[in-house]
Amino acid sequence: MKKWMYLIFPGAMLGIFLVFFLSHSKEAEARESARLENVKKKQADDDAKKKADESRARADAEKAAAARAKEDADKEAKKLAVLAENDRQVREATDKALADGAASQKQIDASEAELERLHRQKDQLTRDTFDAAKQVELAKVAKRTAEIEIQRTVELVARKAQDSYITRMPPPPPAPPKS
Repeated sequence: MKKWMYLIFPGAMLGIFLVFFLSHSKEAEARESARLENVKKKQADDDAKKKADESRARADAEKAAAARAKEDADKEAKKLAVLAENDRQVREATDKALADGAASQKQIDASEAELERLHRQKDQLTRDTFDAAKQVELAKVAKRTAEIEIQRTVELVARKAQDSYITRMPPPPPAPPKS
C-alpha cells in the first residue's frame, strides 16, 4: 500500500492543480484580449497624435530652417568681412616682419663676419704666443745644455790637470836620519 501512496497523492494534487489552472487560464485569456484591445486603441491614439505633432514640427522646422538659413547667410557675410580684414592685417604684419627679418639677417651676417675675423685673429695670437713660449723653452734648453757642457769641460780640464804631473806635489823629502 505504501507504494501506491507515492502515486495517489501526487496524482490528486495534479488533478486539483489542473482544475484551478484551466479555470484561471480562461480568465487570463479574457484579460489578455482586453489588454490587447486597450493597447491597440492607445497605439492608434498615439499614432494620430504623433502624425499631428510631426506635421506641426515639420512646419516649425521649415520656418526655423528658413530663419537659420538667413542667419547663416548674414553670419557668413560678416565672417568673410572679418576674415578679409584679418587677412589684410596679417599680410601687413608679415611684410613688416619680413622686412625686419631681412635687416636683422644683414646685421647677423655682419656680426658673423666680424666674429670669424676675431676668431682668426685669436687663433693667430694663440699661435704667436705658443711660438714665443716654444722659443723661450728652446732657449732655456739651449742654456741648460751649454751649462752642462761647460761643467763637463771644467770637469774634464780639472781631471786632466789632476792627472797631470805638473800639478803634482813633489814627493816629500826623506826624513833626516835619527842620530
